[in-house]
Amino acid sequence: MSRTGTHVIVVGNEKGGSGKSTTAVHLAIYLLYQGFRVASIDVDSRQQTFTNYIRNRRQWCQARGLSLPHTTHFHLPQTRADSIKENQRREFDLFRQAVVEVEGHADYLIVDTPGFDTHLARLAHSLADTLVPPLNDSVVDLDVIARFDPVTGEPREISHYSRLVQKARNERLSIDGKTIDWVLVRNRISMLSSRNMRLVQNGLEKLSVRLGCRVAEGIAERVIFRSLFPTGMTVFDPIDESVLGGLLSMSHVTAREEYRQLVEALHLPVSARATARRAAAIEAASGAEHHSAFVHMAPQAYGPPHPGRTGGLMESHQ
Repeated sequence: MSRTGTHVIVVGNEKGGSGKSTTAVHLAIYLLYQGFRVASIDVDSRQQTFTNYIRNRRQWCQARGLSLPHTTHFHLPQTRADSIKENQRREFDLFRQAVVEVEGHADYLIVDTPGFDTHLARLAHSLADTLVPPLNDSVVDLDVIARFDPVTGEPREISHYSRLVQKARNERLSIDGKTIDWVLVRNRISMLSSRNMRLVQNGLEKLSVRLGCRVAEGIAERVIFRSLFPTGMTVFDPIDESVLGGLLSMSHVTAREEYRQLVEALHLPVSARATARRAAAIEAASGAEHHSAFVHMAPQAYGPPHPGRTGGLMESHQ
């Protein structure tokens, strides 16, 4: 599947509850507020957490007349053919259709994957330019990447998922001479130093050398994310007290800064086209009489999402 121009960020690992969908949504909305064009694909056809988050956001904005940024979003439905081979062929066609539609139009395409091995998840990983596996900061949860010695923290054996990523990187290198920038993101880091924290840090540092990946600090455990999901809002949106049931807290402010730092750590490329468009948008926003203190461009630049199209493949569109 050849393509040019759109940088693909895949958020994935084979473990549930690590914050994949929350991370994917916040990366998407942050990049939109930065003036980039962003598309998103949910290949978790069972749980559809990413899609539900986007749907909640669209419905909340429509019900309250809000003009906030939305991604061009695709949900890939489950295929139900009579054979595995036919299912995989249909899945590939749907995935390719979504990618082709945004290629060259979106600056970034963010793909959320399920917490288990599927054909679609493998397709998504093979397409990644940047791979972001969120990891809970615990020795117990690191087995999605490798098995570690519980005493020394030394990595013993890489996991099934890590082998799949290595295979995808090798295939990508042989096809177009590029590699996947693999960034392990430590979520839910404790604020207090502990033996577990030291073991995790030591183990990941050694594993990153072995696997040729990078390690970045992610997002702490915060109640605000559970509060925001029903409305589809993020920490980057202007939020009133009715959404949170109280005043904004330092936790909200800190979560916003954590995501900003995560995006910086990803070292995402910026095309000349995107740079020019962002400069024009920022100039327009600076001349506006009113604009959000949370953003670098006017939210009015984004209208409400259009209705779905292409037979249920697309959930919402810019």
